[in-house]
Amino acid sequence: MKTVGVYLLCLIAVLGFSGCQLSQKSVTKGSSDVGTKKNKKEIGATTAAPARILVFSKTKGFRHDSIASGQQALIKLGEQANWRLSFTEDARAFSKEGLGRYAVVVFLNTTGDVLDDEQQTAFEHYIETGGGFVGVHSASDTEHDWPWYGQLVGAQFISHPEVQQARLIVEDNDQLATQHLNDAWLHSDEWYNFNRNPREEVEVLLSLDERSYDAGSGAIGDHPIAWQHRVKQGRAFYTGLGHTQKSYQSPEFLQHLSGGIHWAAGIDN
Repeated sequence: MKTVGVYLLCLIAVLGFSGCQLSQKSVTKGSSDVGTKKNKKEIGATTAAPARILVFSKTKGFRHDSIASGQQALIKLGEQANWRLSFTEDARAFSKEGLGRYAVVVFLNTTGDVLDDEQQTAFEHYIETGGGFVGVHSASDTEHDWPWYGQLVGAQFISHPEVQQARLIVEDNDQLATQHLNDAWLHSDEWYNFNRNPREEVEVLLSLDERSYDAGSGAIGDHPIAWQHRVKQGRAFYTGLGHTQKSYQSPEFLQHLSGGIHWAAGIDN
């Protein structure tokens, strides 16, 4: 009942500017699922002051029914990592003063044109002066007409086949978002095809083996699906995973997401 109560409060907070803020104590949990290293290095709790994370889930197009699952999963990750989370769909949070409170801004399955010109300028300033960005799944189906954002997210969505299992190739398992994984990982999700291959401009963490699933007419051969890169003084992490509700119950995916948030907040290996 306690978890349900917290979850309902967070959903209510989505409609308000201030969001739901939680200061949580640290918990360390392990996992031994297939696709995960048995002796993996856990992203443990910290005794430092809680990192403030803004989770933004405004949609102006398709709305994923997994947004609520993602919010609940982030609450649990926050308990482990000592994050102070705020949830909102109010774009007025995107001011220089408002964004300055946060170490990382997470775009959780956002879609469409979600920020006006003034808010875009504030977000550009926030990132370029040291803020962190984490884009989850349809964050790449957001702000298609904003070139700066296209560079931030790395590549943008153009199509997808049906949800299916695919083999992910772990290209760099020395990073926080992938160090818990073996060289390959089987995962079911909605696999995006993108408008371009970002490989030359980002550090690719995961790519899709297109031989392991039906990519449809948007197959691109070399198919990055998760990456990270620096944007002036800031950091940006994107993962194409996170369409399904079940993804937010996967220990592998949750540690992948947690690692990306830690890296965007300025924590290195």
